[in-house]
Amino acid sequence: MARKDPGPLPTARRIAVPGTRPGKHPGFVTPALATLRVSAPSGDKYIHEIKFDGYRVQAHLRGGLPTLYTRGGLNWTKRFPTVAQAMGHIRATDLILDGEVISANEKGAANFSALQDDLSKSRYDRMVYYAFDILHLDGYDLRGARLIERKRLLAQLLAERDLSPIFFSQHFEEDGTVLLRKSCDLGLEGIVSKLRDAPYRSERSESWIKVKCLQTARYEVIGYKDGATSLYLAKREGKDLVYIGKAGTGFTNSMIIELARLLKPITLTKMPLAKKPDRKSRIDHWTAPKYWAEVAYSDITADGLLRHVIFRGLYASRIGTKPIVTKFKIT
Repeated sequence: MARKDPGPLPTARRIAVPGTRPGKHPGFVTPALATLRVSAPSGDKYIHEIKFDGYRVQAHLRGGLPTLYTRGGLNWTKRFPTVAQAMGHIRATDLILDGEVISANEKGAANFSALQDDLSKSRYDRMVYYAFDILHLDGYDLRGARLIERKRLLAQLLAERDLSPIFFSQHFEEDGTVLLRKSCDLGLEGIVSKLRDAPYRSERSESWIKVKCLQTARYEVIGYKDGATSLYLAKREGKDLVYIGKAGTGFTNSMIIELARLLKPITLTKMPLAKKPDRKSRIDHWTAPKYWAEVAYSDITADGLLRHVIFRGLYASRIGTKPIVTKFKIT
């Protein structure tokens, strides 16, 4: 892909970011991952960013040519052509950005189902790349620098010209609990809190903490995995039961034992659903719809399935207040 003359190149040496070191372009970098928690950290050690509901993308320039990688290292440059084109206009020759591609709704909020739909239809006008970190710039490895310094450099680099649809992901320094509440009130997915002085670590750690704004609901249990380590759920549409997804996290060992004890006596040989789920939803054992699982989830996909489902408790009815199996603590 051809790129326009970028003009003078900013460099890490000229900007003098502490903690940088000379280094060649490293290629794809294993991404830093956030640890899930139920509450946001307080105090001034953390800064906070909006948690985007999209695809994690590592954006590269190497010799001025753009490449976009997924979290797992797949080359998705052709799937996000407008972002790749904008990368070619940044005033840098070798560069690595970390960020998220979203499809924005009319209010500017991310919508994962819309992004999936846009990818399937090759629609690019709603796609936006929010860059929240910079790992390499023109011969300098920035991963050892403090996060707050990396973000300062990133903001300066992206502000030099209009790079739409690439934007800098702003951070906030107010209390994490307050920002989380505001984010949830606005219908956002949640926040990511990051240690302001931490280097970039290619691992899941407490340096990054994600807290989600979750919805809760109860759905009928219609199956379980061997060992009762996952519960399969359905909703009522008229008289029919329709598969809506599975809860595969949130169980303690004692809860699994109790769930197995309750579900085995009501195991069925035939499925209780109106329509069989797709092949990806392998259900080991069907059950009679006797119990309701209370779950937390982030949203519902375009296919009508729950996302990021976490088990909260088992109930004898949809509106009962006393759980048969008590809710868990997220770890």
